Amino acid sequence: MAPSRITPICLLVYLCFLGVFVKSVLSAKARHFKWEVDYMIGAPDCLEHVVMAINGQFPSPTIKARAGDTVVVHLTNKLHTEGVVIHWHGIRQLGTPWADGTASISQCAINPGETFVYRFKVDKAGTYFYHGHYGMQRSAGLYGLLIVDVEEGKKEPFQYDGEFNLLLSDWWHKGVHDQEVDLSSNPFRWIGEPESLLINGRGQYNCSLAAAHDSKVNGCTFRGNEACAPNILHVKPNKTYRLRVASTTSLASLNLAIGNHKMLMVEADGNYLQPFSVNDFDIYSGETYSVLFRTDQRPTDNYWISVGVRGRQPRTPQGLAIVHYQTTTASKFPTLPPPQTPLWNDYARSKSFSNKIRALSGSPKPPINHHRRIFLLNTQNRIDGYTKWAINNVSLSLPPTPYLGSIKHRLTNAFDQKSPPDTFLSTYDIMKPHQIPTPPMENANALNPNVSEIHPWHLHGHDFWVLGYGEGMFSKRDEEKLNLKNPPLRNTVVIFPYGWTALRFVTDNPGVWAFHCHIEPHLHMGMGVVFAEGVHLVGKIPDEALSCGLTGKMLMGKQHKLLATCYLLRR
Repeated sequence: MAPSRITPICLLVYLCFLGVFVKSVLSAKARHFKWEVDYMIGAPDCLEHVVMAINGQFPSPTIKARAGDTVVVHLTNKLHTEGVVIHWHGIRQLGTPWADGTASISQCAINPGETFVYRFKVDKAGTYFYHGHYGMQRSAGLYGLLIVDVEEGKKEPFQYDGEFNLLLSDWWHKGVHDQEVDLSSNPFRWIGEPESLLINGRGQYNCSLAAAHDSKVNGCTFRGNEACAPNILHVKPNKTYRLRVASTTSLASLNLAIGNHKMLMVEADGNYLQPFSVNDFDIYSGETYSVLFRTDQRPTDNYWISVGVRGRQPRTPQGLAIVHYQTTTASKFPTLPPPQTPLWNDYARSKSFSNKIRALSGSPKPPINHHRRIFLLNTQNRIDGYTKWAINNVSLSLPPTPYLGSIKHRLTNAFDQKSPPDTFLSTYDIMKPHQIPTPPMENANALNPNVSEIHPWHLHGHDFWVLGYGEGMFSKRDEEKLNLKNPPLRNTVVIFPYGWTALRFVTDNPGVWAFHCHIEPHLHMGMGVVFAEGVHLVGKIPDEALSCGLTGKMLMGKQHKLLATCYLLRR
């Protein structure tokens, strides 16, 4: 047999590929952060309050990295009486499922005084964020942005002259521990609507930035309290800016608009979109977007950015920021009133926007066929007298031993081993309150008649294709409407009242992954499921991630055995 050889053309291609690979590896960096989580006194909406912060910052520090970089965060818990974890929202954690930051699912909570090291790769450019995933600590203010730029030498599929980040959140004056007690009480006590909406951690309570346009409301004064003054985006005329927007709200679905400026949608959840123009857009908790806007308005004026509540009858004033044209003064309030938020229950408008979101040409397409189909029914239930949310009649209750560790080490007594149902009775009437006798996701009536809410669902460890939305119960004829041509890749998706949403994803990331409503009180009340995926393929899990529950006892037993062995050897 003649010896194998590489032709000159093949050698050239190989060397080019090797050069690109080496350049990519060399340009990737390890980015180190040393963080301490603690409570501090702040005034997010001009009213003094306790907030959770990292290194004394609220919102917490922004992480900036490039695709391919490794992020290393040394997180020390300075809280005196509670544990903490951080979830890196939208980061798939390929090969590092223990770094996902979900208490009782991927790791143990980090105890007071302890340090845990999160080490993970950010494999894809996009707009992301991070937040607490233990109890309701996101509601307490534990969140920040995570921005991943393209690799060195690569370009985005769109051009812009500068960029800004907006982190949207809602804010209560009642503390999160009180809220948790309310939600877990019998009789049930709802937490109510937020007192204010925050943009980059700033909002205004009991006053109006737009008072100049309405003599009936009180204006805001920020003398000595600039920490709650409106965010100002300083722009130059006739430029194109990228606006990265992330919603970490605990409850509110929002709509964002920039006065007199159109926006071009270009990215969602770290995936490129077929660009389309909007005057405003809805953004649900857990979602991120990038939009482009052109500063082509009168340069002697400034303009409002408005954020208002959608999907719930609004009892919270708009959140406001300012686009400042640098050809005028930053202290000059806009002459036009803020854009009005669309009617809260105009779901037709919301669905029209969602259906316009399509993947950029050339994006990965979903598999045509599926290997397994799961139907999830979203209901509000009474369980042992308590008000809970349930999926297929099962309400999520997390165990003391993290699922990742107990499944990996085959600890069968760590949680209920009975498989949850893959579907529900086809005779179920989603238009009526929960009927006690009992793979799209179905959104049914709540316990109160004629009430069905918006639910944004977030999947950890994966992106999924959004194949479509529909009304009522999903049926065989709905399958013909599913979009397999250019569906968007997302990690968070909305389920509209009395409707269904169809998703598809590939189980290519071994680990244990949460799939849950991103509304904080709904997750607290059990609205979530857990996917265990090829856990036997997961490599060695760091001991510090499993130092609680039965895995903690197991590790302690191994340590005692090791110490005894060392003692015998020494003798």
